Amino acid sequence: MAAARQGTAAAPEPCPGTEPGVDVFAEGGVPVLDWRENLEFDGRGALWVSHALKGVEGYRPDGTRFATVPVPSPAGIRRGPDGAMYVNYGQIPVPHGSGIMKFDPAHPDRAPRKVVDGLLGINGLAIDGRGNFYLGREFAPTLLKLRPDGTEDKDWTAAADVFGTNGLALADGRFYAGISVHPRSPVEQVPLDDPAAHTRLADLSPSALGFKGLDDLTVVGGQVYAVAFGAGEIIRIDRASGESCVLVDGLHSPTSARAPLGFGDHDPENELFVTEASGRILRIGPLH
Repeated sequence: MAAARQGTAAAPEPCPGTEPGVDVFAEGGVPVLDWRENLEFDGRGALWVSHALKGVEGYRPDGTRFATVPVPSPAGIRRGPDGAMYVNYGQIPVPHGSGIMKFDPAHPDRAPRKVVDGLLGINGLAIDGRGNFYLGREFAPTLLKLRPDGTEDKDWTAAADVFGTNGLALADGRFYAGISVHPRSPVEQVPLDDPAAHTRLADLSPSALGFKGLDDLTVVGGQVYAVAFGAGEIIRIDRASGESCVLVDGLHSPTSARAPLGFGDHDPENELFVTEASGRILRIGPLH
């Protein structure tokens, strides 16, 4: 059973002494129809974005879209330890089912291939250094762990009894998981080697009236940045204390955030890129 949370139950206030800018990297389109769900940098000069209806898009640092990979209804996307890009597909029910695909970011013209299929209700994705997959499931009682060959690690999955997870971020041997469906909008921390010992890092809503509607999250240094889809906010959480504050607000249904690793002159320690359901891709910074 999870231990008590560290952070306070008060609604987060604006982060003191921080006024990051919000710049549009790529314009949006028709809300929902141009829904961009997730993003990941490949570390080799490209940004890959999950467009819910158009597949995975590749962008250069100058904002040029240079590739589209035909992944049906993509969601969470992550770079694997082998350098390939892995992406959940079938978030919106499609004839192809749902699971995980992979593609080579150096050759996006080559067709992606299925790695795992037959999954249900998957959203967030994380991959450890051994190539194991971890999936958030908004209406399931546990996180899901799959080995590189696609078989389920049932013992790990059963021990990771965190209900309703969405976004996942792995850092320093532990996962940070945003809970979408809980009225207190919690973020859990789950040890990779002992998932049953998960604890509450922070509650971001004092009650259901302040429900944040958490989506994805990411880790930069000593901070977790949680994406509040419902509140239109990016919330910063101190990994040591669980204290939280609102980094930016007024966003249009943000869905994911990631630091720009190996992306031109962008600073991965002081910037975030954010996708929205509006279709916009934003650059936010400086973070501190």
